[in-house]
Amino acid sequence: MPSRLEACFIANATVLCTHQIDAAYWHEWELFLLPGGNQLNLLLNLPIVASVFFAFGLVASRSRHASKAHIYLAALGFLTVVLHTMFFVMGHTQFLQTVSLALLAATGLLSTLQLVFVHAER
Repeated sequence: MPSRLEACFIANATVLCTHQIDAAYWHEWELFLLPGGNQLNLLLNLPIVASVFFAFGLVASRSRHASKAHIYLAALGFLTVVLHTMFFVMGHTQFLQTVSLALLAATGLLSTLQLVFVHAER
């Protein structure tokens, strides 16, 4: 049975990965002005997704570096929320559907909980 911290990691990683599916729908690469469009976007997502799986491996194996993996995923979540908040402030209308917003809100909440749980376990 996973601990509450491990369950939080799984939930946050799931929400972040689902956001990436949503990002493809919204053509997020256009917001980032990436040359090469979706092709470069896919290539840039490879190391990000790989790093989430690597972090999950550290958490699942209860490595002595698991707390760093939690902090990494929470930071990735906060970065996602900050970037999309900037897009909203700039007037972009992507990601305004209910579930898109819920994914971003869940990312912020789960990232915060992860840090709280990491701190509580230290």
